[in-house]
Amino acid sequence: MTSKSETERKLADAAWPYWEAEGEIAKRFYAHATPDDHAFYLRAQLWKELNPVDGYFNGLHRELVRLAEKFPLVDKEIDRHDYHFALTQLTEEFNHYVLLADIFEHIVARPIAADDTIQLPEEKKLGDLRRGYVESGDPITRAAVGFTEGGGAALFREGAKISGGDINDMTAHAMKVIYDDEKDHYVEMAKEAVGLIANDDDLTRMVDAIRAISAQRVWMRNEMFRDPMTRDEINRFIETNKR
Repeated sequence: MTSKSETERKLADAAWPYWEAEGEIAKRFYAHATPDDHAFYLRAQLWKELNPVDGYFNGLHRELVRLAEKFPLVDKEIDRHDYHFALTQLTEEFNHYVLLADIFEHIVARPIAADDTIQLPEEKKLGDLRRGYVESGDPITRAAVGFTEGGGAALFREGAKISGGDINDMTAHAMKVIYDDEKDHYVEMAKEAVGLIANDDDLTRMVDAIRAISAQRVWMRNEMFRDPMTRDEINRFIETNKR
């Protein structure tokens, strides 16, 4: 077995080309997006913000209820630092919804309605894949689900760079906030993942799961952004960016 730092590098290298593909998809989308395009992707992204039901996370509402119920256990059965971390994550996630919903309302010029958010087919495939890994009972593949959450924040990194007009300016602000919140999450999850790897077989299983989840994230993101890249272009991009 390699050192922990080398193992972490191998996990990041497995995900890297897929994360960068998400970023490239976003970059191409934002370069030519119309207000209708923005509204389309926001409907899908807002669904993701509220309903990350994949076995690892179980919807923002349910996670908030679960965390509130555990409050009496703080400093008894639950470490206060761990509780604060979980609480911070949930408040950040809701703030992401608020920021993106504000952009959507600006575009459609009316209050957001319950049926404005939508789960697209590739997102459903991603949720099913992640849920399968989580519910497999294998802590190795469960950790791979956590490690891949957020796609390395590549979408938000690219979105934070755009400018020109109210929609782009609002989007850049929201994406900068989300990027700052999300950019180090995978580092925390990497520590958990590396700590579970005891042998080469564990590493192989985790890398395989990371690649499978990350690939489906790319298809999800391309669909959300109205296919700015063809499948052949995406496959070539991933192959070129492998480490």
